[in-house]
Amino acid sequence: MSRHLCSRCIAFICSFVIGCLLLGLPAAAQKRVALVVGNSAYVHAGALANPANDAYDMAAALKDMGFEVILGLDLDKRAFDTKVRDYSRLLTAAETGVFFYAGHGLQVAGRNHLVPVDARLEGERDLDFETVSLDFVLKQMELEREGKTNIVFLDACRDNPLARNLARSMGTRSASIGRGLAQVQTGVGTFIAYSTQPGNVALDGQGRNSPFTAALAKGIREPGRNLTAVMIDVRKQVLAETSGRQVPWDHSALTGDFFFHLASAPGVLPRVGPLAAPAPETEALQERLRELEAELRRRPDAGQTANIAKLEQLKQRVRQLEEANRADQQRIFDTYRKHGAASDPAARAALNREVGSIQLQMARRGQEQKALREDITKLASEAGLATRAQGAPK
Repeated sequence: MSRHLCSRCIAFICSFVIGCLLLGLPAAAQKRVALVVGNSAYVHAGALANPANDAYDMAAALKDMGFEVILGLDLDKRAFDTKVRDYSRLLTAAETGVFFYAGHGLQVAGRNHLVPVDARLEGERDLDFETVSLDFVLKQMELEREGKTNIVFLDACRDNPLARNLARSMGTRSASIGRGLAQVQTGVGTFIAYSTQPGNVALDGQGRNSPFTAALAKGIREPGRNLTAVMIDVRKQVLAETSGRQVPWDHSALTGDFFFHLASAPGVLPRVGPLAAPAPETEALQERLRELEAELRRRPDAGQTANIAKLEQLKQRVRQLEEANRADQQRIFDTYRKHGAASDPAARAALNREVGSIQLQMARRGQEQKALREDITKLASEAGLATRAQGAPK
């Protein structure tokens, strides 16, 4: 019996520790997905130094923020289409979708096209077969997702030799080919950001990342900042890095603030389990006490009277511990409700200390429950119920 109860004690302590960790997670553990693409190794145009690095680092940053990420590096047309399809399937159940693209892109007649690494643009018709339309990606993000959030980052405004080749083949129609990317009109709930203003060309940068992506990957990791604040800092950093030659630009049709750090969002509360229901381990403990009581009352000898009295004391203590744990769960919930998601580091530290103190009390009760199990084992042994008790816990 003691070996079985010991294993259940370990299970209880593990589940309790996990539960305490979950208390620090935001209640809005919403599904957030991202498609991140970086194309560097172009076959019919010069290779780009940064996009693959940009995509890899952005994917890491988004994963750190809890996003489920589809990463595509150096995608040809077939692979690009497949990644977009996989992404569209994830979007159906997602509250937030992010699309990041780094690589070659071009605008023709006001429409933006993203360029796979194997694209060969010898004529205007090739656009439909060789590139991925940004409009198509946006359609997938907005389709049947009313009220959801879509965020697009385009680091694709580089000087593009494929666009020059296409312009030569189009003759007088080449005037429809613009520099950089064109401004996009988005649906409600969509935010789109360019590495530079529409119609301009962005810089690749001299380091591992482009100036835009380097600032963006850093910004989304900073807690307590909404998307607007992140983009303001990105704009400032890129302006400084490029001596004013590149100005990141964005267009927003969002209807509320967006935070990459969910815990930073105002009003976000921690996960707190149902307050009315006892934990499974407590239920198992209470069930074992009921079984022991039934066994003791079936025995007519007067010697069991003292054991029944001890059993009542154990039952009372189990109830007290459970009530105290439920009260502390409510205290944690109320604490977050009162303070909200404090963005000031000092305020958040104070909030975490207060919650941590409550969780410490709950952990100590876990040790008390372990001692109670040992007392129950001892009582069963003294009452001559050890054989029955070995298989009793359910």
